Amino acid sequence: MFEVREKPEMVEKAMLVGFCFDKSDEPETQLLLAELEELVDTLGIEVVGMELVRVRDPHRGFICGTGKADELVQLARDRGCDCIVIDNDVSPMQQRNWEELADMTIIDREEVILDIFAKRARTREASLQVSLARMQYALPRLARMWGHLDREGGGGGSGGGGASRGMGEQQIEVDRRLARNRISKLKAELDDVRRQRATQRKERQSNNVPTAAIVGYTNAGKSTLLNKLAGSDIMEADMLFATLDPTTRRIELEDGQDLLLSDTVGFVRNLPHRLIEAFKATLEEATLADFLIHVLDASSDEVEEHYNTTRKVLGELGADDKKALIVLNKIDKVENPAVLTGLRADFPGAYETSAVTGTGLDALTARFTDLLADRVKKLTYRVPQSRGDISGLLHREGKVMETEYDGNDIILTVIVPQDIEGQLAEFLQE
Repeated sequence: MFEVREKPEMVEKAMLVGFCFDKSDEPETQLLLAELEELVDTLGIEVVGMELVRVRDPHRGFICGTGKADELVQLARDRGCDCIVIDNDVSPMQQRNWEELADMTIIDREEVILDIFAKRARTREASLQVSLARMQYALPRLARMWGHLDREGGGGGSGGGGASRGMGEQQIEVDRRLARNRISKLKAELDDVRRQRATQRKERQSNNVPTAAIVGYTNAGKSTLLNKLAGSDIMEADMLFATLDPTTRRIELEDGQDLLLSDTVGFVRNLPHRLIEAFKATLEEATLADFLIHVLDASSDEVEEHYNTTRKVLGELGADDKKALIVLNKIDKVENPAVLTGLRADFPGAYETSAVTGTGLDALTARFTDLLADRVKKLTYRVPQSRGDISGLLHREGKVMETEYDGNDIILTVIVPQDIEGQLAEFLQE
């Protein structure tokens, strides 16, 4: 059966190349190359050089002209590279051309991210999502993965090279069919996961528990923030895409109301569209939450770009109109007061926190309470002990804060959802 090749496992040293088509875009291309270096480093591949190449007119075969392609390949060889990573969308034909020219592995940003995701996947859902995205990426590239069949050629008894090509084409078609079948199966399995998640969500909604989704650029500190708020132990690390799997934790707010917090996969600039599609089951936590907690790394030099990237992806998911609290995290790492002043000007009303030290978290959770204040009321009821149905309803649907007894009555102070308040009016104690 066809398997996606673990190409980055085969390489040790890489040269990064970013093509720029307009001089005004050079600073952005340089920033993207720096981010690509971090992505490649996450795979354990040593980066031995980065080249920003300005191209006036994109070349169909190589993105750049053949002369520049030859020059780049020679530069990679001189540096002892066994891989060139191109920080642009590379078509299957272009990738094949580069590999034939260089006789070394050629990958693009999308393949780097896919391989990072494959390493990070922990749960069945994440594994399915990664497998789907990788198979969809690999399908149009199967031809180059079967290049070794060309060498089986000349020995055929009839037809020579023609027979060789026919055999190769037959094998390619077999693998394409296997790949398409695998894609269909993965989609069906993901549909099952989505149905299970929908059932779980309905159960949460039936309990009338509000939800918030923590979103933001990769490595902004989302999992650390959730751990600190919920007292949990979700994996957290100073690495890109440490979290792929949606994780939900329950916290209790100051007014006694519960809130479900969901961590989500981090975003990155030029996130491949197929990954957005594949991870909708994960990211839909953001689309269905009552509000978003948008976490930014205040210590990053690119905090504004990270903010814009996250907003763009949220827009593609249809979640950009959600109420969002901006959180400037890692505030303990900001040493220059002028930087902090600039952040406050750029993000007025943002909450300044450190998920490591706990700074600012009390103010943040107090804001959660304010946002959800209209969902519940804190009321006191006098319920006869004989009315177990009423006291049971209050315990089941509300949150009992205090219980006292007065003769044959139970006096209950309860956080009450609005949808059951009307059923209890006769027991309300003024």
